Order: sequence, then structure tokens, then C-alpha cells
Amino acid sequence: MRWTTKSLRNLRDELRQKQHRVSHTLVGDLLHELGYSLQAARKTEEGQDHPDRDAQFRHINESVQAFQAAAQPAISVDTKKRELVGNYKNGGREYHQKGQAPRVLTHDFPDEELGKVAPYGIYDLVRNEGFVNVGTDHDTPAFAVASIRAWWQTMGREAYPQAQELLITADCGGSNAARARLWKVELQRFAAESGLTITVNHFPPATSKWNKIEHRLFSQITKNTRGRPLINYDTIVNLIANTRTSTGLTVRCQLDTNTYPAGAKVSDRQMKELQARHLRQSKNHGEWNYTLYPETAPPAPEAAAIP
Repeated sequence: MRWTTKSLRNLRDELRQKQHRVSHTLVGDLLHELGYSLQAARKTEEGQDHPDRDAQFRHINESVQAFQAAAQPAISVDTKKRELVGNYKNGGREYHQKGQAPRVLTHDFPDEELGKVAPYGIYDLVRNEGFVNVGTDHDTPAFAVASIRAWWQTMGREAYPQAQELLITADCGGSNAARARLWKVELQRFAAESGLTITVNHFPPATSKWNKIEHRLFSQITKNTRGRPLINYDTIVNLIANTRTSTGLTVRCQLDTNTYPAGAKVSDRQMKELQARHLRQSKNHGEWNYTLYPETAPPAPEAAAIP
């Protein structure tokens, strides 16, 4: 029975083979008396924490505070869950007159023309403002940086006219993964275009839920879109753009129909050139903390322990 479904009827059959005359209802009664009930697995195990997790959290917090004190932009970035576009059921409920709930398709087969969208978000940690770039193609590092570039051109540059640096906090996976070479190459290209020195702090593995964008922007967008079929691109963009909170959150949203082919590679030679000229890793967890320069990077500073 270890490798089969432990249904009442399966348990009954096994007991009958052992000469016990029982019905499946009696099996249910006996299980109840013994303290058993139907239960689902619960997501409560966090897994093994990285030994420097808390130190990295403190480092990120102090970096954000330093950028805020210097009136330099600090943003939190990530990709929201991909969404099906079309007349499909969307989790959640809305008020409707009795019997007037939206009628949606019974199967969630993606529409060949509309497909799915990847909403990439940028949350301004200082101004409590969000920007979402809704992509219709692949969620790649090139798309992630294009979204940050769009935020800078439409919101960031105006909000921070004297900015010389930019701090990005991100998780360790996805299109802005700490190990993604293309992410770093594209960020340096953006640094060269904007003239900004870009510092990136990644959250340790398995801690992405602590990224501010998750509970300050994405959770609010989910509340505003729940229960509503995302029938077309305009519906998605307008629902996201009209997300508001009592604490003053405002969101700007745009549709990005550009193509971002998956599988783009960065050669070892390109990476070595980037590391030699434009990329400076921190002496402490340089895989999580690094800076990209628009011009040639200055000499590496002396090592300083993460507080």
C-alpha cells in the first residue's frame, strides 16, 4: 500500500484479502476513530538557509539606505507570473448581479495568437511607484533590462534628474539571475547609454519572497486583477495601470511587443572583456553583489566584510 493511493476502497480491498469483512464506509469510520483525516501536503519547509543569508539582507538594507540618503534611485525588480491572455478563468472573485458571473472557456489551452504575457515589474523603493512592462515574447535577460530601460526613460530620469548611480535589488533566478551572463552584458550596455553606474544586490537563493516588489507591487496588482478574465492586452495593461493603494502606490504600465529570442549566448571572451573593463565584483559574495560601469571600471577597493 505504500506505493498506491490509500483510498477507502483500496484499504477495504487490502483488509478483505486478510480475511476482514469490512466495507469502505466502515474503513472511513475506523480511520476517523484513530485520528486520521484527509490532508494535503503543506508548504512549510523552507529548506536549508544560506549561512550568509542574514548578512546579505543587512547589506541590501544598508545599500538601499545609502542610496536614499544620497538621493540616488533604488529599485526592486522581478518578473510576475506569466498570464494567459484570452477568455480564461482568472483566480479570485468579484461582485456581480446574481447569475451574471463572466462565462469563460472550460479549457486553458493558450490562444495561438495571444498566447501568454510576462509582466516585468520595477518598484521604486523611495517613491512608492511601480512600472510594469508587459512583454508578449520570451522572458529573457534582454527583456528584463529593456524593461528597466523603459522605466528609466519614462519615469526614472524625470524623478531623478541628478542621478549618477542606480541600485537594483533582485532575486537570484529568472531573467535577472545572478549567474546570467546576458543580464550583466545588457545591464552594462544600459549603463553606457544612460551614463549611470549600476550596482546590483541579489537576494540569496530561496529568499525571493523578501524582495520588496513581491509584497509592495505584485500583491496589489494581483488583488486588482483577480476574478477578471484577461481577455486581451488592453485589459491587462489597464488593470495593472489602475492599481492603487491607500498608502499612495501608483503604477504605470505599457505593452512591449518586441521580440526577445531565447537562447542568446555570451562567449567566454565577451565575459572576460566585461569583467576586465566594466564589471567590479564585491570582495564579499561577488556573485551576489557587483557594480557595472558606463566607462572603464576603477581599481578594486580593499575588501570590507558584509556587516
